[in-house]
Amino acid sequence: MISQELNDTLTLTGPGTDAGAVMRRYWQPAALSDELAGNRPVVPVKLLGEGLVLFRDSDGKLGLIGRACPHRGADLCYGRLEDNGLRCPFHGWHFNRDGQCVEQPGEPEGSAMHEQIQNTSYPVVEKNGIIFAYMGPGTPPEFPNFDCFRAPETHVFAFKGLWQCNWLQAMEVGIDPAHASFLHRFLQDEDPDDGYGKQFRDKAADTDIPMTKLLRDFPRPDISVEETDYGMRLIALRDLGNGKTHVRITNQIFPEAISIPMSREMIITQWHVPVDDTSCYWYSMFTSFDKPVDKDLMRAQRLKEHRLPDYAPIKNKANNYGFDPQEQQRETYTGMGLDINVHDQWAVESPGPIFDRTKEHLGKTDVAIIKYRRMMRAAIASLKNNQADSLPMLGGVDVSTIYGPISNDTIGDAENWKDAIEASDRERRAACTGWDAKV
Repeated sequence: MISQELNDTLTLTGPGTDAGAVMRRYWQPAALSDELAGNRPVVPVKLLGEGLVLFRDSDGKLGLIGRACPHRGADLCYGRLEDNGLRCPFHGWHFNRDGQCVEQPGEPEGSAMHEQIQNTSYPVVEKNGIIFAYMGPGTPPEFPNFDCFRAPETHVFAFKGLWQCNWLQAMEVGIDPAHASFLHRFLQDEDPDDGYGKQFRDKAADTDIPMTKLLRDFPRPDISVEETDYGMRLIALRDLGNGKTHVRITNQIFPEAISIPMSREMIITQWHVPVDDTSCYWYSMFTSFDKPVDKDLMRAQRLKEHRLPDYAPIKNKANNYGFDPQEQQRETYTGMGLDINVHDQWAVESPGPIFDRTKEHLGKTDVAIIKYRRMMRAAIASLKNNQADSLPMLGGVDVSTIYGPISNDTIGDAENWKDAIEASDRERRAACTGWDAKV
């Protein structure tokens, strides 16, 4: 259990909040590149409680400015996209990519009033299908040398989904290795050969055992956590009882991302980004090592489960997440279908918009959740003491040297599992085609 005050400190991210101040020191996913692919590349963005508008101008450059016109608050999402900026239809005020008002055509001739009108504006960068925004003070930080960023565009597929809950409970499901043996338990195993683009459909490394069976048969992982330059590394060991151990390495990337293995050839890097305090988007970059990603197939798979333009899941609280008691008896632990995103969605939405952690009881397998909250509290304290350079990846380390992070699962000797995971990662990177992943 934690106090209500601490729960508020960790969960609230709007302007002026403690956790929000930490998040604003890092690049945040703001939109998918796909969202700007139409004839009018202008989309609304709500990020960390702030209403913004993202656009691509006639030169192909991006701008992210305040959604409300500084004149009388009209919605700039309906602005005219012209002259390398947005023009408010109300009175014609024109704003460039930096949020500067450059023209007020209705004001008296020769007026310089526009020079004093500055809208909110944030730097944006496009990385392999996701547009990132920096909402903090000073110069934006460099991107680390993660696989999802340095892989060629052909090897990365990006998508997102909307969840109706606070960002923290969404993020914490990703640093909970124990839940996969239950929440994602399949009572019948699918053919792993039909599992492209689907998590937990691969075979366990160097075996013919489906991952679904391994997770089902060995539900008590030994979980440990190591602090790293980027956040923390989670190690989940499942003793197979024959001198062998299944090893699964996942990562928490500070402040609100995870990196996990999807299959032998692909990893997922996923951010849990606050829209406001009671809703969030997960943004995922699926990075392939061995060949280009089949983006059309992966997009089609996910669009069956999400509606546009807001990427809200079709299964949700209003329709009981598609719960089928007959399926729960025969096929899946949840009775909510085969898409594990729906399982996670139910798990994080059902506690309510902001989970009341004054009533929670954490166990030994929640070691990463406990560690993460301490890291966030330490980061908050550092900012209050004007020590921002002590935050992960923001000082004292060259982020270009932070690669990976290694996210993998394999089977090795019980006493030499570290050798097994390192050998598995070397083998995967040696087989890369189309990009240099051999760091």
